[in-house]
Amino acid sequence: MTASSNRRDFVKTLALGAAALAPSAKAYARSQGANDRLGIGIIGVGQMARGHLENLLAEQDVEVRALCDVYAPNLEWAAARAPRAMTHVDFREVLDRDDIDAVVVGTPDHWHAIPTVMACEAGKDVYVEKPTAVAIAESRQMIEAARRNDRIVQVGTQQRSAPHFRYAVQLVRGGTLGKVTFVRTWNYRNLLPDGIGNPPDGTPPDDLDWDMWLGPAPSVPYNENRFGVFLDENLQYQRWSSFRWFWDYAGGMMTDWGVHLLDIVQWAMDADAPEKVSSHGGKLVLEDNRQTPDTIQATFRYPGFVCTYENRECSSHPLDGHGYGIFFHGTEATMFLDRGGFQIHPEGREQGVPMQAQSLPASHARHMRNFLDCVKSRQQPVSDIEIGHRSTSTAILGNIAYRTGRQLTWDREAEAIVGDAEAAKLLDLAYRAPWTL
Repeated sequence: MTASSNRRDFVKTLALGAAALAPSAKAYARSQGANDRLGIGIIGVGQMARGHLENLLAEQDVEVRALCDVYAPNLEWAAARAPRAMTHVDFREVLDRDDIDAVVVGTPDHWHAIPTVMACEAGKDVYVEKPTAVAIAESRQMIEAARRNDRIVQVGTQQRSAPHFRYAVQLVRGGTLGKVTFVRTWNYRNLLPDGIGNPPDGTPPDDLDWDMWLGPAPSVPYNENRFGVFLDENLQYQRWSSFRWFWDYAGGMMTDWGVHLLDIVQWAMDADAPEKVSSHGGKLVLEDNRQTPDTIQATFRYPGFVCTYENRECSSHPLDGHGYGIFFHGTEATMFLDRGGFQIHPEGREQGVPMQAQSLPASHARHMRNFLDCVKSRQQPVSDIEIGHRSTSTAILGNIAYRTGRQLTWDREAEAIVGDAEAAKLLDLAYRAPWTL
């Protein structure tokens, strides 16, 4: 058999596999005429939760009964789309309702853990956005609450519900690339020179409960970038919410996008925690008031392979034509993977033979559907809280290594940093009273 026919067979095999994984309309059919409509409450109806609301309103077996937000314009937007739902400012009122079976937690990251734990204690199932939490210790408590109360908790790492990601993972695990020893992940863009800007502290708007928005985070003056919501006159978001770039509320691009990419790496490589972590970078150019770095490279050493995550906010020059993505480098082939599809380039050929399986749309809707189905069946969802916790923990460790400037040794079983008491303090965080877990 010639090399040319070998390549043709390889392409044919990939194409057949991709077709087999493409979901049919029947496979994702809704439960038509179901009498057991699920009562859903959405806690935090901001940018990400808007999409979740639209997806839930399209489901036949769901009724959105509660909307909650501390910012009145967010509630106004959501109530216009779900007029039958009651509106709340305090999420605890949603958890007290007997007609709510499950909640979606779409709050800023520092508000993920408390509502999730309290929802589990109240007998509600939870769909919580990623990252699971700001600190690894509070993320672990989310798992314990879910298990203690026999609750379904799905994390919003929706790439796990995209068929081409699942197929790509199968190929990596099946040895198509040979032995994979190096994986590279990255996000590149250019926000020079002002980034998110540098607005002064001021007075919170009248339609925002700033103290409740801060919640367990330290009490600080209102700053429009810390809040990070910019709406036009039609209540449409004008940019990605910038709370992500402040340590009290999130972890920068490492936990915003890095979690998505590292989640797929750990899935494909059948690993859920690194052994060693080191990071280098800084806020080197941008003249804004963000706290997280504008340039960072983290290295994660796993048993049998090395993975890196890179983010630069000051240069958008792509890597092999891609502004973000994952490269799996194997002894037999290299795979590029992103939300648009994947390509495999066999080793040892001058031009390479790219092979691609295109992504299918609506992974968010598919991921939510998986959650709803699991609420009914009581089976574990595709992004169970333990899985999301492990992916989030890896990203948080990358940030801890950056903030301490030291290489970390990670004990997966104990979930402890070995031999570095200063770094270990960053595994947990103190909550502002009266909030506790």
